[in-house]
Amino acid sequence: MCLYRYGGGAPSLRPVRIGDTLVLDRAGLGQLIENLRAGGARTMGPVVRDGAIVPGEITGVDDLPTGYHDEQAPGSYRLSRDDTDEVFGWAVGPGSWKAELFPSKQVVWRATVKDGRFVATEPPLDRSVVAIFGARPCELAAIDVLDRVLGDESVDPRYSARRRRLFVVAVECGTPAGTCFCTSMGTGPGAGPGADLVVTELLDQGPARYLVKVGTDEGADALDGVAHRPATEGDHEARRDVLAASTEKIHRTLDTDGLSGLFERNLEHPRWDEVAERCLSCGNCTSVCPTCFCSDVSDVSDLAGELERREEWSSCFNLDHSYLHGGAVRPTIKSRYRQWLTHKLGTWWDQFGTSGCVGCGRCIAWCPVGIDLTEEAAAIRQADRVPRFGPS
Repeated sequence: MCLYRYGGGAPSLRPVRIGDTLVLDRAGLGQLIENLRAGGARTMGPVVRDGAIVPGEITGVDDLPTGYHDEQAPGSYRLSRDDTDEVFGWAVGPGSWKAELFPSKQVVWRATVKDGRFVATEPPLDRSVVAIFGARPCELAAIDVLDRVLGDESVDPRYSARRRRLFVVAVECGTPAGTCFCTSMGTGPGAGPGADLVVTELLDQGPARYLVKVGTDEGADALDGVAHRPATEGDHEARRDVLAASTEKIHRTLDTDGLSGLFERNLEHPRWDEVAERCLSCGNCTSVCPTCFCSDVSDVSDLAGELERREEWSSCFNLDHSYLHGGAVRPTIKSRYRQWLTHKLGTWWDQFGTSGCVGCGRCIAWCPVGIDLTEEAAAIRQADRVPRFGPS
């Protein structure tokens, strides 16, 4: 049961159920965070750190980036701030929620050699509940992509254990960046399924208010005791206006039709050489990508006989990542960039039944030389349309 207090009138008890849509004020948003913490969850949300908006631990609404805005372009990211009470006036930063499910470094097992015996033990699975607050729709889609890759218990039990204990508060996007192309990928600016709660920030009537749609029983439980009122048709109309305005601001596009076949026909296209002349093979694009899952495994030992098998994020841009006996399979930057792009946009479909790209634009903004994968795909598509022979 949830106490119906926000919006005036005498308090009354009103149940909150899946599918309900409520309206909170800023204090209600803070109470939601407090409820999640009181329930034992570690609450994570967007925070300002080192000149960017990144995931971090939050204890209340005041930790959120109120008044902050970002400007993003190929190879460029800048923050600014004003005196508004807008909490979610920014697009995605360099950090993604992937790290909560698939940490950049983790121990697979530990072992000791004692008296000639080798004894190995696995670290206990993470049983803590994590509530992520403020996941954008493209990030919600990225979690769904990771579920297809790593979510099978037999593939990665550590990922599965964390995923089962993840509570997601998604926030629909009203301020996309210049690098976003989620509309082309069908991943935004409105949120799809998969969140426990979906929030839309509305700024059309003075102080910000928050439209909240309940997606799960856990989401309904988290609203227990939170001051709210039922959403009106005016609130729903305001949400539609936010998403329509957001869609109009997204100008970068990617034609996804037949990409796998397009790349397969053009594996020796000269555009791969052109992009390789600019690419630094630094791996920035893969480190900020919310779906890239390449990793390396290493065994480390010490003189005391302690051993650890560690898994760390890697990148298909690393020369050694494709090393097999005798040398690297992809020795050139051209071959490594081609592998990344054709897998991300094309052959990922063959493996996992979805694109590996959610249109968040991180790889564009955080590429030191501003390489834009939408431009690269479009250039190859344009050349593919040029007739091979002149008119008869």
